Amino acid sequence: MTSATLPPWAVVTPERRAHIERVVQLETDWAHALHVAPAERERWLRAAWLHDALRDAPAADELAHGPMAADRAARDGETDPGVLDAVRYHSLGSALWDDVGRMLYLADYLEPGRGFDRGERAALAARVPGERHAVLVEVVRRRITRALSAGWPLPRETVEFWNSLVSR
Repeated sequence: MTSATLPPWAVVTPERRAHIERVVQLETDWAHALHVAPAERERWLRAAWLHDALRDAPAADELAHGPMAADRAARDGETDPGVLDAVRYHSLGSALWDDVGRMLYLADYLEPGRGFDRGERAALAARVPGERHAVLVEVVRRRITRALSAGWPLPRETVEFWNSLVSR
C-alpha cells in the first residue's frame, strides 16, 4: 500500500475525495510540525487515504463504511493492524488505537472543509502539535455531546475510547 492516492477500488464522489485530500493534508502538516519519522507519517497517510474510500459505495453507511474499507484494504495487501484499526473505527473511536487512529480521528473531524464551527475547529487544529491529548479529549467530547443531543445511542467503542482518554 502507498499513501500516494486513493486505492483503485475506492468509491467516492468528488466532494468526498476533496474531504479525504484535506484530511491527508492536515495529517501531513501535523506530521511535519511534530517531526514524525517518515515510516510513521506513511502509516498516518495510508489510513487517511483509506478511511472514507468506500463511504459512497452503495452498501455503505455512517458506521459500515470504515469496516468495509478496512476489510477491502486488508484484501488488497494492507497488513498494519494500526492502519486497519484506524480505518475500521474512525467514526467511533477505539481505546486500542495507536497514534494512527488518534490522528485520523482528529483530522477527520478538524479538516477545514467541514461547514460547522469553522473558527473553533481551526483553533483546535492549530493546537494539535502542542496539545494532542487535550485536543483529542475536546474533539471526543464534542462528538459525544452531539450524539447525546440528537438522542443517538453511544456505541460501546466510543464509550471505551472516551474512558481510555480521561482515565490517563
